[in-house]
Amino acid sequence: MSELLRRGTRLLALALLGLCANAALAVPWTVQVRDATGHPLADAVVAVLVRGKPARTTTAKAEMGQFNRQFTPQLLVVQTGTEVSFPNRDSVRHQVYSFSPIKVFELKLYSGTSSAPQVFDKPGVAALACNIHDRMHANIVVVDTPLFATTDASGTAHLDLPAGEHVLEYWHEQMKGAALQSQPLNVGESAGTTLLTIAE
Repeated sequence: MSELLRRGTRLLALALLGLCANAALAVPWTVQVRDATGHPLADAVVAVLVRGKPARTTTAKAEMGQFNRQFTPQLLVVQTGTEVSFPNRDSVRHQVYSFSPIKVFELKLYSGTSSAPQVFDKPGVAALACNIHDRMHANIVVVDTPLFATTDASGTAHLDLPAGEHVLEYWHEQMKGAALQSQPLNVGESAGTTLLTIAE
């Protein structure tokens, strides 16, 4: 075997070992969210703060539209620093606003795409509404991590996490207030599950 071939084989082996090591760092983790009576809660937000992961983003974009006189989606989760646009896909005009402490803004009556996307630069929950249509409500949950998910109809969310000691944050609209709750999360070397109970 030539020296060049030996070096190429060694580099390939090192690259494969690196890929395997990176894959081993991701641990499948399940979070199951229930209410006080044990029923699963859909649309609960779970987020994991990992030391060394960037808390903010400067490039992420998201949108919360309006269609059939409803916000779509009615729950949006973004990382701190995300720019959110509010396109109106209805034939009527909307006036979107938030008075929540983490983000106060108002988009005057408009149709089509508003010219004023909003950057959500503080963690927490922003409650949105429309000044014209009282039934329109939505929430934007802002978290200091790129690792987040929402629960499905079975109250379950799935995340791939590095092993270690982290912080688990969570929120559901049944909770009072706009603050996310938190608790320690210890992720081992193998898959695991965290059970959360959210009371009203």
